[in-house]
Amino acid sequence: MESNNRYQNVLTRFDQLGEELGKPENIRNRDLYRKIARERSDLEKAVLAIRRYLDCEKRYAEDRAAVEQGDDRELVEMARAEMAEIEKQMRAEEESIKVLLLPRDPDDSRNTVFEIRAGTGGDEAALFAADLARMYRLYSERHGWKVEDLSSSPTEIGGFKESIFLVTGENAYGKLKFESGVHRVQRVPVTEAGGRIHTSAVTVAVLPEAEDVDIHIDQKDLRVDVFRSRGPGGQSVNTTDSAVRITHIPTGMVVQCQDEKSQLKNRVKALKVLMARLLEKARSEQDEKIAAARRVMIGSGDRSDKIRTYNFPQGRVTDHRIGLTIYNLKGVLDGELDGIVDALALAHREELLKREMEAGSRAGGA
Repeated sequence: MESNNRYQNVLTRFDQLGEELGKPENIRNRDLYRKIARERSDLEKAVLAIRRYLDCEKRYAEDRAAVEQGDDRELVEMARAEMAEIEKQMRAEEESIKVLLLPRDPDDSRNTVFEIRAGTGGDEAALFAADLARMYRLYSERHGWKVEDLSSSPTEIGGFKESIFLVTGENAYGKLKFESGVHRVQRVPVTEAGGRIHTSAVTVAVLPEAEDVDIHIDQKDLRVDVFRSRGPGGQSVNTTDSAVRITHIPTGMVVQCQDEKSQLKNRVKALKVLMARLLEKARSEQDEKIAAARRVMIGSGDRSDKIRTYNFPQGRVTDHRIGLTIYNLKGVLDGELDGIVDALALAHREELLKREMEAGSRAGGA
C-alpha cells in the first residue's frame, strides 16, 4: 500500500510538470522551463514502469476474482497460470521502479567539460593523454554527442600536456562522471630504444558544464590578459594578441585559451572552463559529505586516485574500483567504453539501493 501511494505521487507529479510546461509564463522563462522539462524527463521512464505495474496489478485482481468466483475449472486454471506470470512481471517492474526512483544526481543531464593532463612519465604521458582524448571523442561520437575543443597544449611529438574540451549531448555528464581520476598506462614507449615497459599516468577531470543560473561571476573579479598564441616549441603562431588568459581573483584560478584566431572566441571558451571549475569547487564545498560517501563507493575522481590501468603487453584494461578487467585494449581505446561505463553505473546504483534499504530498515526499527 505504501509503495502504491508513492507510485501515485510520482504519477501526480509527472502530470503536474506537464501542466507547468504548458503555462505561458514558464515558456517565457527559459531557465525555469528547462528545469521543469529536465525533471519531467527524469521521471518519464519511472512513470512508464509504474503504469505497467499498475496495469499488472489490475489484471491480477481480475484473475483472482475469476479464481474465487469461477465455476469453470478450465478457466480457473488459466487464471491461476496467468496470475503466476503476472506476479513475476510485477516483481520485475518493482525492481526496475526502485532503480528508476533512486535519487538522481541533478548534474547527470548536463553537458560535461573534460580536462585531460599529462602526469608522471614525460613525453610518454603526453602521448597517452592524446590517446585518452581520442578515446573519449570516439566514445562521444558513438553516442551522437558533439565535442568542442576549448583549450589544448600540444607537444612536438604529437601528444598533449593538456587537452580541454566540451562534450554536449543527452546525459553526457551522467555517463562520463566516473571517468575522473588517474589513468595509468603500462607499455613500451616509442621513445624507448631498449624495449623496456614504462608506467606513466594521465589525470582526467570530468566537470558538469556550469549554467548562468549556477555561477555568477562579477566582472570586477576577473583579470583578463591577452597575448600571442604559441606553438609546441614556443614559437609564435599568430600575428595578433588573440590568446586569452583569465584570472579569477577571489580564488586565484587561472584559465587560458589560444586555440581560436579570434580573441572573443578564446575569451568565451576560457569563461566556459572557468565557470565549470568554479561550479565544481562550489559543489565540492557544499556536498563534501555526499562526495565522501561517493568516494568510499566508487572512487572520488580525485586526482590522487589510480582508477584504471591500460596494460599494452597483455592487451587488457582494468578498472580498480570495481575489479573489472577487459581484454580488449584496442577496442576500448577506439571508444568501446560502454562495458566499463555501464558496469560503473551499475555499481553506483547497487550502492544507492543498499543505502536506501539500510535507511528503510533503520526507519522501520525506530
